[in-house]
Amino acid sequence: MSRADSPLRPTRSPSLRSRLATDAGRLARTASRALGRGSGGMIGGEVALALDPHVLTELARGRRSVTVTGTNGKSTTTRMVRSALSTRGTVASNVNGDNMPPGIVTAFMSSPTACVAALEVDEMHLPIVAEAVDPSVIILLNLSRDQLDRVGEIGTVERRLRAAVDARPGAVVVANCDDPLVVSAAWGSPHVVWVAAGSGWGADSVGFPRGGRVVRTGDSWQVVDGPEEFRRPDPHWWLEDAASGTLRDESGESGARARLHGPGGVREDLHLRLPGLANLGNAAQAVAAAVAMGVPVSDAARAVEAVTEVAGRYSLHDVRGRQVRMMLAKNPAGWQEAMTMVDGDVDQVVVAVNGQIADGQDLSWLWDVDFSVLRSDRKRTFIACGERGADLAVRMEYAGLPVTRVLTPQEAISRCHRGRVELLANYTAFRDLKRILDSHGSAAGEA
Repeated sequence: MSRADSPLRPTRSPSLRSRLATDAGRLARTASRALGRGSGGMIGGEVALALDPHVLTELARGRRSVTVTGTNGKSTTTRMVRSALSTRGTVASNVNGDNMPPGIVTAFMSSPTACVAALEVDEMHLPIVAEAVDPSVIILLNLSRDQLDRVGEIGTVERRLRAAVDARPGAVVVANCDDPLVVSAAWGSPHVVWVAAGSGWGADSVGFPRGGRVVRTGDSWQVVDGPEEFRRPDPHWWLEDAASGTLRDESGESGARARLHGPGGVREDLHLRLPGLANLGNAAQAVAAAVAMGVPVSDAARAVEAVTEVAGRYSLHDVRGRQVRMMLAKNPAGWQEAMTMVDGDVDQVVVAVNGQIADGQDLSWLWDVDFSVLRSDRKRTFIACGERGADLAVRMEYAGLPVTRVLTPQEAISRCHRGRVELLANYTAFRDLKRILDSHGSAAGEA
């Protein structure tokens, strides 16, 4: 029997040390929020772990968890899984994207009565987190280069995911069969659910981690010159007639549509309120995971459709008559996908890039991204900004985009005329601008 099929594990009262650590962590989280130092998503968990290194294991005992990891789409997929599981009760989840052990501790502390959890997990920390929480379902989304100065080469990440999967043979692994690196990581699991979630970026999977090289033919792939025969597995779940938007529903929101097929002849129409083919893939894996956890497929599909934004991603802000839609991109694959979501009817595009530790300080990957896809038959205004705006402007000029450079996203927005603006930003540029917009509202664009 797989972990997803099993009932809740027997519980026992947490140790005195764990209770004290949890109380101290909650106090630290409350103090952080009261003092305006942040959401407390990390500090609460850090305090609890300092007092009891085993507190995560204690907090997770008796709860069934879904862990979500991969290079891109973790926060969105976790939000979708949380929405689907919420149809059956309270869900513990690290909703602000605090995806390392302290943030996951805080997620459990914040929902002490929840019997299930939807947990976003940093790729490099999956083995540690999986050992502590013993997840019922592990979702593996995709793998590509991301912050090489922090996590190293992509092969290192694949080996860590593979180790986590191999160490949890009772877990259901919901894996993207279109990504050869994910297939390699999930191959040894006895309970794999393959999902054709798409893989628009193939530059990092030319070589197969278990040996050989990947040859792609249409939507399929196989490994040649390797010690074993590997090829794209036949999916249990797949999408048909996928369209990424700019489709409009009655409220004017853009979104992506597809028909989702699943085991036993399942067919569900999906109409997301989020744009992009990548989000359709995220939704397919979220639905598959929710079904593995016992949620009826129709309930899961309607729940993922209801997700409108994720920690500010895709959110709309009215800045003195400028309707600014914010999109986040953090690495080459993410940038390439995000640029396909830019509405072709919008003629103002702001791009912001910082180079802080959280972003990865080596931005040479900008030259791997094809910015020429932002070209349009319409006359478009492009503005580059951020701490590394000069590097970005040079790259955009080489892509044939007539770009103006300013210092900050606020200044860039103020340069735009009234109307719609598409804004793409990397992690800290996105985070800092969102804080300003949330704090000052429409006046932020005039700062």
